[in-house]
Amino acid sequence: MSAEERSPAVVFRHPWLKDGAEMWRVARDSQRLDLNTPYAYMLWTRDFHATSLVAEIERNVVGFVKGYWRPEEPTTLMIWQIAVDESQRGKGLAGRMLDELAGRTDAYSLETTIVQDNPESNRLFASFAERHGAQHTITDLFAEEHFPDEDDWQAELLHRITPLREDLRAGTTERA
Repeated sequence: MSAEERSPAVVFRHPWLKDGAEMWRVARDSQRLDLNTPYAYMLWTRDFHATSLVAEIERNVVGFVKGYWRPEEPTTLMIWQIAVDESQRGKGLAGRMLDELAGRTDAYSLETTIVQDNPESNRLFASFAERHGAQHTITDLFAEEHFPDEDDWQAELLHRITPLREDLRAGTTERA
């Protein structure tokens, strides 16, 4: 029996209110994400349930991706945060969550922001674009001077990956 056959199955599902605290824990333990309050994660599970996912193994949340539809561009899924529990890092889980969420939402485009010195996230989104045969553009979005002075903020670069849907590559961008 291979190691993959012995590994417990990963279940992808949309989050529920009860998952908010576990999402917060995974974000906190990542030591990389800007940590929001536990309340924000619970609120997210209520208001953006359909555009977010959790990954669980044996009923334990081991990863999540939080997204929302951009109001001015309703076929674009904006990824707010993605995190994987330390026990599952290096196993491709983040990429699988992105693929799953893009498929479930039927997004035409995907966007996220990443600071320049985050090679893991840069690789994650570059490989996502490659797997989907989509263009990946990176442009300035939020410069350091946009952030409050009291903290040491880095510029956030906008990553836009499009088109994701084969049926729309030559035509409309309406969501089915």
